[in-house]
Amino acid sequence: MWIFFAIGSSFFAGVTAVLAKCGIRKTDSDVATAIRTVVVLLFSWILVFLTGAEKGMAEISGRTFLFLILSGVSTGASWLCYFHALQKGDINRVVPIDKSSTVLTIVLALIFLGEGMSWKKALSVVLIGAGTLLMIALKAAEGEKKHTKGREWLMYAVLSAVFASLTSILGKVGIQGIDSNLGTAVRTTVVLFMAWIMVFAAGKEREVKKIEKGEFGFLILSGLSTGASWLCYYRALQEGPASVVVPIDKLSILVTILFSAVVFGEKLSKEAVFGLACMVIGTVCLAFQ
Repeated sequence: MWIFFAIGSSFFAGVTAVLAKCGIRKTDSDVATAIRTVVVLLFSWILVFLTGAEKGMAEISGRTFLFLILSGVSTGASWLCYFHALQKGDINRVVPIDKSSTVLTIVLALIFLGEGMSWKKALSVVLIGAGTLLMIALKAAEGEKKHTKGREWLMYAVLSAVFASLTSILGKVGIQGIDSNLGTAVRTTVVLFMAWIMVFAAGKEREVKKIEKGEFGFLILSGLSTGASWLCYYRALQEGPASVVVPIDKLSILVTILFSAVVFGEKLSKEAVFGLACMVIGTVCLAFQ
């Protein structure tokens, strides 16, 4: 039964980007992030109470709480940059860069945490890195429609990956001895405050009322999709082997690419298809090292 939850986790994670893209065609990405984070926050605290992790709140030390806040700020920055990138660029180029945060995390862990580098891990880094470069290559297939607006999307996509990597490192360094679901809920709370502070600081709060019903619905659905992915992922890990659950979840990029082709007509060049294959192989190698 756990295999279906693992597939469900990958599916919902994969369609999240597509649903979000549908919700930010006219809506400001900062406002969109703030709205969908409300939904994600509800799901994260549901997980906490479902697992009984709320009992650990009183045991969080000052140092751990500090790192939770820092990782939450990093997560918030990653989400804000990610949705900026989605709004300005093609999904099939933005998502691979975001997924490549795994490579940067490995490199940072090697430098700052002294974690080892096995040959399988090194091979995974090379494959994922090469695959990412191939997927974002400017050479498009003949007849491909380009939806990108300049190269601004690339900067935001890279920043999204950088902040996502910092989130992992901060978690590794300072968030120990605390239930992962509780840590996620606290971090998401920080993200919510950060997202809305960004909205009010930029004077965009009035744009909330201007959101079209259709786009608002897609934003809510993207938040629900993220929450559903988390619930399925936790259930799969609870019943199945992590060595199989993790790679299935990481392969959500395949779902995203498929739906982006169906919904937005985004086509992959031959180079991009080969790059996607490299990323998939690299992810599987990383999971089974």
